[in-house]
Amino acid sequence: MKEIKTQLGERHRPSGVNTRFTGGDLPFPEYVRCTIEMLRSFHAGKDDAETIVAGNAPFELLPSGDFQKGRTKPFRRGVLLTHGLLDSPYHMRHLAACFQRQGFRVMVVLLPGHGTRPGDLLGVDRREWAKAVAYGAECVAAEAEEVYLAGFSIGATLSVLHGALDSRVRGLFLFSPALEIDPHAAWAYLYHGYSWLIPKAAWLKILPDRDPYKYESLCKNAVTQVYALTQALPKEGAGIPVFAAASADDATVRAEGTLRFMRQARHPRNQLVWYAMERMEEPGLEWVNSVLPSRRILSSAHTAIVIPPEDPHYGENGVYANCLHYYPQDAETYAACQGGPDEMWKGEITPRNLERGLLRRLTYNPHFAAMEESMAKFIRGLP
Repeated sequence: MKEIKTQLGERHRPSGVNTRFTGGDLPFPEYVRCTIEMLRSFHAGKDDAETIVAGNAPFELLPSGDFQKGRTKPFRRGVLLTHGLLDSPYHMRHLAACFQRQGFRVMVVLLPGHGTRPGDLLGVDRREWAKAVAYGAECVAAEAEEVYLAGFSIGATLSVLHGALDSRVRGLFLFSPALEIDPHAAWAYLYHGYSWLIPKAAWLKILPDRDPYKYESLCKNAVTQVYALTQALPKEGAGIPVFAAASADDATVRAEGTLRFMRQARHPRNQLVWYAMERMEEPGLEWVNSVLPSRRILSSAHTAIVIPPEDPHYGENGVYANCLHYYPQDAETYAACQGGPDEMWKGEITPRNLERGLLRRLTYNPHFAAMEESMAKFIRGLP
């Protein structure tokens, strides 16, 4: 076993770009244009600059096909999509297309601290994330009579928090929601006392950051901000219809928190798509067997829910392999996982799965099409 030596690089220092939300009162198309300009300027000179910009930029979609117009606004329904921690709007592309097919006006924001480099999360504050969501909801409300919020991971957390404050929000769509995380995260803020002396102390994970659409390195401030968000969630759940999809084996957040949230919400139209190895039956829950031996899939994963198998980057035949659980402790296994055969196991990075042998973390949802149909059925039942 050969360990990889890790050290801080330029990417682990703040750039001073995009740590605050600056959308302000801009019309959404202008916000998109200004953000693209910022990303192009920041990544200028890189060989894959346009790829990075295209995947990290906020975007908007008009509904396709026949859709219901509003009585006093252009659209009946609109939805704001918010990505997760370390992620980008790329991760919301396929969900955005699902909503577009269902007749929604779609808008997708870029959260502050994202799209540039991991070091920009060192100084970001959760209130800046909330500003981005509030801005996006305002833009949706300007064009659609019914406002819906959809989010992945902390994007879901931010959606729940804003939905509790904004009476215009008619429903929520939550994917791998970060409603509960490891309580040890409460102590992450302690790094502030000595990180000026030991810069590495500000980081939980120092990783290669080779993914153009996602940071891989994780700083403690980001965890501190996420924990604070979870502590601010309403205790009584949501009083509006909620569609959720989550993996019981999620290794990033506590999946039990999603179950508790949905049970507390108790709206008659609520629906939870629950990916698990063991069958589970209760009202409003759709169990999906996450084990697919013929495709070498041991379970679903936090990283898998919102990506279909056809995605060219994260999909079944995608160019990206998530092997970060072997880095930096085992360089040889990390390399083998990166370039290994298609026959290797895929799933969540649980101890049980890791015992099976070489494992890639699953980055796509083999049941994505069925999930879209469940979403469509939920949407058809909305008042």
